[in-house]
Amino acid sequence: MKRRQCIQAAGLGVAASAVAAPAIAQTMPEIKWRMPTSWPKSLDTLYGAAEQMAKNVSEATDGKFQIQVFAAGEIVPGLQVVDAVQNGTVECGHTASYYYFGKDPTFAFGTSVAFGPNARLNQGWWTHGGGSEVLNEFYKKYNATAILAGNTGCQMGGWFRKEINTLDDLKGLKFRIGGFTGRVLQRLGVVPQQIGAPDIYPALEKGTIDAAEWVGPYDDEKLGFYKVAPHYYYPGWWEGGSMLLAFFNLDKYNALPKHYQAILQQAGAYANTSCMAKYDQLNPPALRRLLANGVKLHAFSPAIMEACYKETMALHGEIAKENATFKKVNDSLGHNGGDRILVEIASLLKDSTRSTDFAARLGGDEFVLLLPDTPEEGALALLGKLRHETQPPGRSVTLSFGAATFEVPPRQAVEMLARADQLLFAAKEAGRDTLRHETVRTVTG
Repeated sequence: MKRRQCIQAAGLGVAASAVAAPAIAQTMPEIKWRMPTSWPKSLDTLYGAAEQMAKNVSEATDGKFQIQVFAAGEIVPGLQVVDAVQNGTVECGHTASYYYFGKDPTFAFGTSVAFGPNARLNQGWWTHGGGSEVLNEFYKKYNATAILAGNTGCQMGGWFRKEINTLDDLKGLKFRIGGFTGRVLQRLGVVPQQIGAPDIYPALEKGTIDAAEWVGPYDDEKLGFYKVAPHYYYPGWWEGGSMLLAFFNLDKYNALPKHYQAILQQAGAYANTSCMAKYDQLNPPALRRLLANGVKLHAFSPAIMEACYKETMALHGEIAKENATFKKVNDSLGHNGGDRILVEIASLLKDSTRSTDFAARLGGDEFVLLLPDTPEEGALALLGKLRHETQPPGRSVTLSFGAATFEVPPRQAVEMLARADQLLFAAKEAGRDTLRHETVRTVTG
């Protein structure tokens, strides 16, 4: 009797497993997607972020959901990724939203805008400040939805064949620059060129263009720009923390099981964090190598910075009057941090009494920043400890790095401080070994 019951129980177990297996298989369907990117394979930062995302998706689904990544030009040109996603040629793509500002200037906010937030503020806005909601509402018009999947951090200002000292030096300058900021510089006489990464070096070498910007020391070194344009400028005031997005065809994305959608979100989040960490780790030593190879580091002059800021604000205001979507996204970004200076000077310095603090009050609106001996630690200290959210309208910030002094809008100070490690290292290489006390003064504009 007991033997008969055991056999019956075993039979029920087999039957149950036979029913369960197909049910599990249905929730883990086998899917193969293609993901073209805007990046060459040589850039393990940008292209690597797309590969990291695809790898995480595959591992989280035990290989059931596979995304094959392609370099720029292998399926579609690097600057046509969103078009391919929109029309269903591919299911997804990894790119920079601002490449498509020609369709609508609102695309710029998905990457970066001139004098906009740094990486932390951009990520905060996207994740918790309504950025993903307001932009994905916009992307629906193009049959797409997007996930945050990378960030370059603050970028450099580009490579130039000759020095750029005055506004007159900008007139007629053929400058490869990504995104919407080309329209800002166009108002100052620059001839902007939007060229994909693989084609920048040949254009610079042949003299088809006079200057080019890409990202920062690590990527730029790999692309070889220093070999034909020795003057390296900072800061990249148009890219304080450029977001990279994974775009998905809306119909394909909505057809996925919910847990596959969640896996994509988490895979993108990991790729985003990994990408930023890689840049933070690799940029400083790359800059050292570039300087050792004879690269000449320059800052954009205060006159150029002020003119660019003025034209940026004017252009954004003009577009906002005509484009309701642009205004809506711009207002969302500004409300959530775009118009606030990241550096906490007031509250930190007000209570600063210990010698271990990184800052001390001098009196009035003038402050001195005490940086640790290691430049990289100094940058981290500035970014992590200094924050100020009560900057009155019309104020500017004066930053002094050795002999170089810049008077810039509050948000621009964020970008320059984000490159403090590189600036301090460059100054040290130039023989100014005592660069530990740097003056930051807020003045009324």
